[in-house]
Amino acid sequence: MPTAPTNDPHEGRDPAAPQGAAGAAGPGPGAKDPARSARQHRAPPADGRHGDSRARHEPADTPAHGRIVTSSFRPAWWLPGPHLQTLWPNVVRRRPRPALRRERLELPDGDFLDLDWTPGTSGPLVLVLHGLEGSVHSHYAAGILQTLHGRGLRAVLMHFRGCSGEPNRLPRGYHSGETGDIAHVVGVLQRRYPETPLAGLGYSLGGNVLLKWLGETGDDNPLRTAVAVSVPFRLDRAADRLEHGASRLYQAHLLRSLRRSIRRKFAGGELDPPLALDELRHLRTFRAFDDAVTAPLHGFADADDYYTRASSRPFLRRIRVPTLLLQAADDPFLTPDALPEESELAPAVTLELSARGGHVGFVAGRWPGRARYWPEERIGEHFEALAD
Repeated sequence: MPTAPTNDPHEGRDPAAPQGAAGAAGPGPGAKDPARSARQHRAPPADGRHGDSRARHEPADTPAHGRIVTSSFRPAWWLPGPHLQTLWPNVVRRRPRPALRRERLELPDGDFLDLDWTPGTSGPLVLVLHGLEGSVHSHYAAGILQTLHGRGLRAVLMHFRGCSGEPNRLPRGYHSGETGDIAHVVGVLQRRYPETPLAGLGYSLGGNVLLKWLGETGDDNPLRTAVAVSVPFRLDRAADRLEHGASRLYQAHLLRSLRRSIRRKFAGGELDPPLALDELRHLRTFRAFDDAVTAPLHGFADADDYYTRASSRPFLRRIRVPTLLLQAADDPFLTPDALPEESELAPAVTLELSARGGHVGFVAGRWPGRARYWPEERIGEHFEALAD
């Protein structure tokens, strides 16, 4: 079943969309094994299907599924709990300022994407996708661009539509399941650099987009390898989690940014908004916002339809590119049952699960003045093999 129609002529298909409606330390004494904890919170696959999805041409000795392993991450003792791990790099970290070159890429539908490039004209290339309302100025984006450049790799960050500091031209924007733009950008990169090894890296929403695209394309995907960090594998469970407890602070912050972006784009009157702009202030949950804004702008029936069709979890078993997932069991953007089972992972996929780390946090280091941002170390190591 194809994805819901959008105004994007290169929108990817959604082969796993079901029929109907519809972002640590190893276990110590007394601590729960995070991989075991994830298995205890068992939930059925989001698309309702089971069984081995290996391609028929794969060797008989190919593993039936991927692996969930314990991460090597050791959290900073002075940042206990998921919220401090999540907030520290956003609030306290001094942002790296890598040298970048901006390129505006015109799209076939009349819209545009802005790409930020690290220096360099040769070598393997990593395409980076940011999270919800993120940009090159997000702490993780600036940090990983600097890290990859320091390891001799080229990197280019793709801003989702409307996220580069200027509203995009069309009523539609971006969302967690929109894979047409990444497919288009990768096609451009392939034509420009046909002999260059390509890799993908996505954070939170960007990780969901990356994994969904990898699953949609299967054996035909051109990437050599991929990494996704703090992925909201089931969007419905992420929306539910962000309505409870201290996680409501993240929801409020992100919704303020989303409402501001919508007002800025539609205030001029050239484009028709999905609802009266003065009604935006009443959208206080992600589910309400997605029902009133995301769904109608992108051709979904409602928020439930969007969550079902855009979640990456049903696509994990179809991935053929070697893919590393970095996830924390205490991610305050997710409920534990949103994490996939080993049986849902394709043999090419490894999930490194830590007990702690928060959402795109994973801060290590002995003292606050010597904080280390572990994902940059782990991702750098993973991609360094491309340069060999």
